[in-house]
Amino acid sequence: MISRSEQRFIRINFITIIVTLLVILAGGIVRSTGSGMGCPDWPKCFDRYIPPTDVSQLPADYKEKYVAGRIKKNEKFAKYLESMGKADLANQIRHDKSIRIPEEFNPTKTWVEYLNRLVGVLAGIFLLLTAVYSLAYKKTAKRIIVLSVLNILVVGYQGWLGSIVVSTNLAQWVVTVHMLLALVILAISIYTYNYAKQLHRAPSVIMYRILWLKGFLFFTVLISIAQIILGTEVREAVDVVAKALLYSDKDTWISKIGAVFSYHRDLAILVVLSNGVVYKMVIDRFSGKAAPLLTARLILITLFIQLLSGLALAYIAFPPAAQALHILFSTLLFSLQFYLYLLVYKTSTYKQ
Repeated sequence: MISRSEQRFIRINFITIIVTLLVILAGGIVRSTGSGMGCPDWPKCFDRYIPPTDVSQLPADYKEKYVAGRIKKNEKFAKYLESMGKADLANQIRHDKSIRIPEEFNPTKTWVEYLNRLVGVLAGIFLLLTAVYSLAYKKTAKRIIVLSVLNILVVGYQGWLGSIVVSTNLAQWVVTVHMLLALVILAISIYTYNYAKQLHRAPSVIMYRILWLKGFLFFTVLISIAQIILGTEVREAVDVVAKALLYSDKDTWISKIGAVFSYHRDLAILVVLSNGVVYKMVIDRFSGKAAPLLTARLILITLFIQLLSGLALAYIAFPPAAQALHILFSTLLFSLQFYLYLLVYKTSTYKQ
């Protein structure tokens, strides 16, 4: 029987997952509106807790000030990379001329980025609450406590990396790592949520073989992660093309970004096919209101919306709404696949 304190943890953990997805949506809006440098410093925004709304509120030398701050922070980051044996990356950051180009103040972009940070703070609060309420399992499931605390540490690193994203002027590989860490945070939260829900339940037993489904589900999770990585590389390539064209001729951007888009498109076909196979395998093994069957149906709906947003990006000149939805639903697809994998992993085949 699930105690009241355990029910509270499960509820807070679920809210944390939702808020984390909202953070990713907010990040997608920032990317799609080009607001990533709306606040040139971190964690404050123009040295304020409440950002300015007009350029008259800024000091006359604000451009030089924040460029100097970025250069100083990047030097520290370069030394950190050198200590890890990444001398080439360190030199790339030191000699990146775009870091020295000051950003023009734009109040709309500033507030979009600021609201993104506020949602991030909200996620941090809920992750902290999750860790606190995880103490309910100190006698029954210590791994929930360990993972909940670990997630706070990952979020702390993610926050520091967010400051590097700003100081490096949205360096491409840093943005990709930032996205992958968001997936790690989500995966930990989903795991602790599922583990807590299943803790007092007997493992499910079905009449059909489950091993092939487990293996194929793991494969779909891996290719979804690969697809997200490729998606960030496509977005980074689009940024380069857009800057080169001064953000004009949007309908030509896709044709100019090279082979990475073809890889992303081809892998999308594999994602669709593999999820179709997963759905067929799930409906052959589960029925009624079984959680794996309901999750598989949600995966198909998510995949459909993801495909529509991808087609809009490819053929309707990158509408900002489609960009944000594409990022959100790619992450949601990963989340549902991982949750389905956890559900199926605890299921066994009936043996006489």
